[in-house]
Amino acid sequence: MEAAAEPGNLAGVRHIILVLSGKGGVGKSTISTELALALRHTGKKVGLLDVDLCGPSIPRMLRVQGRAVHQCDRGWLPVFVDQEQGISLMSVGFLLEKPDEAVVWRGPKKNALIKQFVSDVAWGPLDYLVVDTPPGTSDEHMAAVDALRPYGPLGALVVTTPQVLRERPPASPAARHPGAGPVSIFPPLVAAFWGAQRPVSSVPGLQAVSVGDVRRELTFCRKVGLRVIGLVENMSGFVCPHCAECTHVFSRGGGEELARHTGVPFLGSVPLDPELARSLEEGRDLARGFPDSPAFPVLSSIAQRILDETPVGLR
Repeated sequence: MEAAAEPGNLAGVRHIILVLSGKGGVGKSTISTELALALRHTGKKVGLLDVDLCGPSIPRMLRVQGRAVHQCDRGWLPVFVDQEQGISLMSVGFLLEKPDEAVVWRGPKKNALIKQFVSDVAWGPLDYLVVDTPPGTSDEHMAAVDALRPYGPLGALVVTTPQVLRERPPASPAARHPGAGPVSIFPPLVAAFWGAQRPVSSVPGLQAVSVGDVRRELTFCRKVGLRVIGLVENMSGFVCPHCAECTHVFSRGGGEELARHTGVPFLGSVPLDPELARSLEEGRDLARGFPDSPAFPVLSSIAQRILDETPVGLR
């Protein structure tokens, strides 16, 4: 039988959301940060746990880098982001002597710190704990899931992007026989990339690299019994700040098609938005600093859909 949560760890946390992706660079930290802020704007008390140990970027995104972590009789106190103490954060970034110091640790040491973050941080009462994870399906993910499983409802938010397309054409006679002459795959690849205004899976012979990696992440969730709350497509298109036209730089529809194919709820497409990038670089709240950002209503909608998924008695 699993041990009951003790006071001072996660006993007061009502819901835990792991933000996952099988690929790096898709914006998990961005989505984690903005989801925490959006939930806070609905009146919820939110914690952020940054277990991306080799890339702890959230302290900078919330402009709290350099803050000290203090001890209390219940363990570590998280860093409060706002004066109202509506958002609290714990990250390995607070434990480094220098902000550019590399974390060169083997798996057991990383796993031990993740377990310590879960057991020794005095979060207090929280409506939601958002956990930002590293890319992949490695030891750190298993350590996080195993450590968090005894506490409250646990779910996963999976992030993908409509990445560069890769062609896998059938072998031509010339490819099977190198002496028959050169074969170029660039014309059909370029034509498919620039001409495709369809979901990536509908283009014969093409596969989105990022979507393929995220498919493996969904398989990981099934194997460890982790409920998938939904899938978010990040960087889905660039919205021109002058004319508001959206250009699908990478492609479009890959995340939504994957969600439909796997039976996972699709929560929304977050555009490439210079104002969103600026808010994170400057550590400013998107809702207050850039209310006209095209990403803002999408992120708010994602947060609202997560709230709607929560049973009324547990909100």
